[in-house]
Amino acid sequence: MTRRTWARLDNASNMFLAARSDADPKVFRMTAEMDHEVDRELLQTALDATFDRYPLYRAVLRRGVFWYYLQDSDLRPEVVDETQHTCAAIYQADVRTLLFRVVLHRRRINLEVFHALSDGTGALWFLTDLVTAYVRLRFPDEPPPDRDPERRGARIDGGPESVGANSDGSASDPRHELEADSFTRYFRTKDLSEPAGRGSAERSRGLSRVVGASTEKTYTVKGTRTPDNRTRAVELTMPAADVLALARAEGVSLTMYLTALFFASLRAAQEEPGDSSTLAVSVPVNLRQYFPSTSARNFFTTVRLEHTYGQGDDGLGAVCRNLDAQFRPQTAPDALAVRVRRFIRFERMIALRIVPRPLKDVFLGLINRASNRGLTVAVSNLGNIRLPQPAGAHVTRMLFHVSAVRPQFCVVSHAGALTISFTSPFSETEHIREFARRLSAEGIDVTVAAARVTEDELTAARSQHDEETP
Repeated sequence: MTRRTWARLDNASNMFLAARSDADPKVFRMTAEMDHEVDRELLQTALDATFDRYPLYRAVLRRGVFWYYLQDSDLRPEVVDETQHTCAAIYQADVRTLLFRVVLHRRRINLEVFHALSDGTGALWFLTDLVTAYVRLRFPDEPPPDRDPERRGARIDGGPESVGANSDGSASDPRHELEADSFTRYFRTKDLSEPAGRGSAERSRGLSRVVGASTEKTYTVKGTRTPDNRTRAVELTMPAADVLALARAEGVSLTMYLTALFFASLRAAQEEPGDSSTLAVSVPVNLRQYFPSTSARNFFTTVRLEHTYGQGDDGLGAVCRNLDAQFRPQTAPDALAVRVRRFIRFERMIALRIVPRPLKDVFLGLINRASNRGLTVAVSNLGNIRLPQPAGAHVTRMLFHVSAVRPQFCVVSHAGALTISFTSPFSETEHIREFARRLSAEGIDVTVAAARVTEDELTAARSQHDEETP
């Protein structure tokens, strides 16, 4: 009998399991758009070779009495056509399946990942190796992949909010093993005891800060749910340098600029102001920038920022700088370490450890809902992706988006093209139109593409397909 390798989920992954829902199955999609129609057979050959180098991606998710865990498997992935909507559920309880899929659609190679398996950086390593292997097969006469470390990519603006910092698709001595868990390496060997003098009320407030809860009433977006809970995705593409120049003119990072622009767009699109003038955002921070790690498993935390309108200067530049002033101290290495250790202390509480897993799911789900009530939007900036050559020369755009329980936008750039992908569980897109209009007013050339989700949109698409099919 073969002995299977297994590993307990890290603290971030446990939250994804408890928080998933029909509307938000905790799946993200990363896309490489090629300059040609992708050859399916060659892509499958490339997937087979890449998969053999990633033991982590062989894992299936199992349920224990007290916790979930990842276990090695003999399953093999197959390239599939795009027959489901974007970010459709991957993990299903009691179904033994891989926790990722590779979806082919014309010129697009899509990697969809259940977030409990990996984060943006780990998925980017996999996708880059996959595309590199495919290009090597598709264009055998071109030079071998460029692995010169001097050509590694930099983030789009150098800020610490990028999920995939310093991503060129390769890591120095990457650890793709199932067991590698950087939370354990950096934080569980530290002194996790509670600092002296902290009472129960302060500990409660500390946990609230960790999960993103707020004592202030925060504006939350409401709308019409998509008919079958599919994610509404809208892509905006524009010149990266032009938008980065707008952010630099305000003296802030690209993420802070775009978040402030989103706040302004959302308020302008509101039919009713609502009873709250505080807007809040959750921003993931890649911990690898401060605690070196080549693990492909989740290794990030999030910080919460907010701006209350009507209490001072609410101009775009002022909101940018206010968000930036909150962001910088929260992302200092010491502050991040305190934040992560606080969450791990909570996870390791004796009372919680002996509670059966189904009850843990309920408890963590309640914490997640409390967090959602304190957030208006979430934003992820994957950064400026520089793929190794010759793969990079055949990729025209990189795209990145996630399933969402609330409006969210994801940012990524490649070869001078910046793509902002908006996702939402709602059908309405007025705030995205306003966002694009404001960028256009600044002289930015914006192109828009939207996935169809409503019955009218889907009916129109089917009719168009029938007319074009002989």
